[in-house]
Amino acid sequence: MKSIEFQATSVISPRICVIFPGALGDFICLLPALETLRCATFVDLFARSEFAELVPGGVRVFSLESPCISRLFRNAPDEHDNDRRFFDGYDEVYSWHGSGNPEFVRRLKSLAGCRAHIFPFRPVHALMHQADYYLGCLGHCSACPEQPAILLRSGAVRWCEKFWVEHALHGRAIFTIAPGSGARKKNWPKEFFLPVIQWWCQATGGRVLLLSGPVEQERGGIEQLASVCTVASGLSLSQAAALLARSDLYLGNDSGISHLAAASGVRTVALFGPSDARQWSPRGKKVTVLRRGVGCSPCGESTMQSCPHRACLTEFHPQQIIYELAQLPEVVTLTRFRAGIRV
Repeated sequence: MKSIEFQATSVISPRICVIFPGALGDFICLLPALETLRCATFVDLFARSEFAELVPGGVRVFSLESPCISRLFRNAPDEHDNDRRFFDGYDEVYSWHGSGNPEFVRRLKSLAGCRAHIFPFRPVHALMHQADYYLGCLGHCSACPEQPAILLRSGAVRWCEKFWVEHALHGRAIFTIAPGSGARKKNWPKEFFLPVIQWWCQATGGRVLLLSGPVEQERGGIEQLASVCTVASGLSLSQAAALLARSDLYLGNDSGISHLAAASGVRTVALFGPSDARQWSPRGKKVTVLRRGVGCSPCGESTMQSCPHRACLTEFHPQQIIYELAQLPEVVTLTRFRAGIRV
């Protein structure tokens, strides 16, 4: 804690504190707001530590579990002076954390006064895209949707080049898939990816990369996919971003990795079932969101959990996905090249 407090209070330049509890997809949606803030001053972001690999310059990342943040949830008068000195180091404090906890709100407002701005994590009274909501909390509104983007780290780019060499991927059309997500209920059936993989290899002569994260490794069930793909597992977020940026096409579910793919600039196709794409879809110039559009979707969390059929995903058949992928301009170019047709 002492090192964090020293870093935050010893800097003379104006500085903003951002407290953010979200996962990867939420964080990607926060990026336009972070860009807005860091254009004016330096930003200290208290969030998941792994996000340090993705933040823009001028933003430092500290753990959301830092004592100075954790203590906001409990009454600790003996530590009040230390916490006040800590928050005195910031010109403004923006928190999307703890808005529903009266003790958190009371303590943060007591410590930071009118410099504390506390918001619900999600919009309460209106349906809007999450990125627009975060920007709106800052009083920033734009007629054009903000598109989150990340800058690739040089070390991750070098790692990606080594990966390409080790797996003989140079000169191949690369299709990257991520068949999982943080919630099973949002996942397209894993076996449905198999016909899509087969189509890609036949149509382009290319290769398929399978992104496998800790959730997929814990749940299992991707062994059949792994047997016909080049598997990339145990990646840092910056490595995953570099791999995605170098791919020709990406296909995944409503997941943080799909948001990362869009922010990396690859042609991204995201499959949405029960969740609302108007709020949660990845954004970017090269993003396509596919939904089957059954009458009961999108639906609420309780309905997702108890749905007996998941028709919004289980009846979204592979041939429909293949048809949509084949129409994308990048894929048209690759398949024409494979067929020897002058583009």
